[in-house]
Amino acid sequence: MPAERLSVVVTRRLPEVVETRMKELFNVELRDPDVRMTREELVAAMHRADVLVPCVTDPIDAAMLAQAGDKLKLIANYGAGVDHIDVASARQRGILVSNTPGVVTEDTADMVMALILAVTRRIPEGLAEMQAGNWKGWAPMAHLGGRLGGRRLGILGMGRIGQAVARRARAFGLQIHYNNRRRLRPELEAELEATWWESLDQMVSRMDIISVNCPHTPSTFHLLNARRLKLMKPTAVIVNTSRGEVIDENALTRGLRAGEIAGAGLDVFEHGHEINPRLRELPNVVLLPHMGSATLEGRVEMGEKVIINIKTFADGHRPPDQVLPGML
Repeated sequence: MPAERLSVVVTRRLPEVVETRMKELFNVELRDPDVRMTREELVAAMHRADVLVPCVTDPIDAAMLAQAGDKLKLIANYGAGVDHIDVASARQRGILVSNTPGVVTEDTADMVMALILAVTRRIPEGLAEMQAGNWKGWAPMAHLGGRLGGRRLGILGMGRIGQAVARRARAFGLQIHYNNRRRLRPELEAELEATWWESLDQMVSRMDIISVNCPHTPSTFHLLNARRLKLMKPTAVIVNTSRGEVIDENALTRGLRAGEIAGAGLDVFEHGHEINPRLRELPNVVLLPHMGSATLEGRVEMGEKVIINIKTFADGHRPPDQVLPGML
């Protein structure tokens, strides 16, 4: 007799090729229509699933896990970040957690450069003028932005994505600086032509561009707080494609409005999709709806990793991308 197939509940719609493969391998329940599950729906899903496949829009805390029952054995997260999941509580209840690391590195690094260019070269302002039909023709002093070559880029968090950003930025002639919990190996530092700053305060105060590429953890919450943001040069810009909670959004908004920070490019926000309305009013701010990893290729690769994690677990082995408390 063949082994009974695992019951899998997916919380959001995934690429068709991923969903088709899941239907071939598991007893899968797909999400249709593609709307975010409520807290009650997530708890109910955990009751009927061997495996839950959530994503960043699905906060799973200790209280929810306490109501999960005994059926759920694996949370196969669709995404690399797991700060929305209480991994320690899951482990205490014998529930494994896996993720999809490494998939979004190149796509997110591309978006970092896109935001840097958009802010420094005032691309959205030009686009808005063209779409409104207000362009009166070329003028020597119109739409003046800044040249990237020779500027100092400070990368906050020099993991996979930070290093990918550094490689791209070098091609634009930017000087690479970084702050990280651990200094890179000398050979990698030399390859990236990167300068390490032990003091985040000192780095922030000297950079022309800050790129936030560190995860959200208790130690990085509001790492760029009001005090540190005030250290930035008034000509500097900040880009965040990592986690909104790393920046004090209210303090950033005040700094931008006061002209203490020249501009910002934000793909993530401190309170999810609830964005500070004052940010939308600022012409020197580029806001994106969490698009950093949004490529079809990346989404399919993420799904493939989820499937491998579930299949490996179903075969009685540890998922290759298992996450343990304190790993990220």
